[in-house]
Amino acid sequence: MLWFVGLGISGPDGIGLDTLQILKKADIVFFEIFTSPISQPELLKIKNTVKGEFKTAARWMVEDGKIILKDARKKNVVLLSYGDPYIATTHIELRTRAILEKIKTKTIHAASAITSLVGECGLHYYKVGKPVTMMNEKQSIPSVYYTIYENLIAGSHTIIILEYNNDKKFFLDPKDAFSNLLLAEKEQKRNVIDKSSFVIVASRIGAKNQKIVAGKLSTLKKIDFGKPPHSIIIPGRMHFTESDALKVLAKCLDEPFDNSSRIKKISDQMLEKYIPKARKALEEVTKQFKEDKSLQSVLENANLYLYDAEKFQSEGKEELAVLSIGYAEGLIDALRFSKGIDPWA
Repeated sequence: MLWFVGLGISGPDGIGLDTLQILKKADIVFFEIFTSPISQPELLKIKNTVKGEFKTAARWMVEDGKIILKDARKKNVVLLSYGDPYIATTHIELRTRAILEKIKTKTIHAASAITSLVGECGLHYYKVGKPVTMMNEKQSIPSVYYTIYENLIAGSHTIIILEYNNDKKFFLDPKDAFSNLLLAEKEQKRNVIDKSSFVIVASRIGAKNQKIVAGKLSTLKKIDFGKPPHSIIIPGRMHFTESDALKVLAKCLDEPFDNSSRIKKISDQMLEKYIPKARKALEEVTKQFKEDKSLQSVLENANLYLYDAEKFQSEGKEELAVLSIGYAEGLIDALRFSKGIDPWA
């Protein structure tokens, strides 16, 4: 038997009666320690609750799963974790393997920090977009950057989970996360985030020393957020009730505002740049070859493609607009190569 049990966000003091009975009856309790930090006093309190064998489980043990599954074939085993057990995808994979190996499984769900922090900040959960984890490795930053971009385009809020590595005792600091995002903006130049962006930092959600601070990124870079865990929320289009609640529930250092209002789709950014350039280049080509009848159809088609690009953009059909501007530029470039001119100069 293999139980997947969530501890919730309040630590051992928040253990329910059902969970308490399961822990006391278990032959072995594996306490997963890689998704959230835990203090030694809390760890000791949980250990003293368990009547059977108590073991801490590092990431490799849960991902490998062989030791846990082997014990679960003959014994009553519990995999205990902070939050809800299935927020961690490794637990879902382990349960799937257990069922395929004919091991009976049961679940005790609990509150997760990811779901709880939204309400604690006064935000509406249905307005939350795709969450994303920021790792310390620089190659992970573009993925975070473009997740924020996609959510802001939709007007949604982005939860950024900051890396926690129990083996190395490392937790990514919010201020380092800000620096990573500003570096990504400098490289990508999509106007997703800057020092004036409105940001929320939620620290130690569910703990007695919980803290939520909100404000412009430039303001928050001066704040000491204390011990982890921390999560960052980049709000999208906030309803007035969200803004009102946030100002009461959090320490707002700046007035909340809509981060989505200034962002544009990449396709629109491209079109705003390329349509005027193509129009100017076509005018230059037309001046030079207006008397050449053999080129009139090429010039007319380039002009029609430009017209289509502007029309499709106004109709919100950005993909067709980008395709049309590409055709127009292709015809202009054909004249550039065949006639040895440079209308783009």
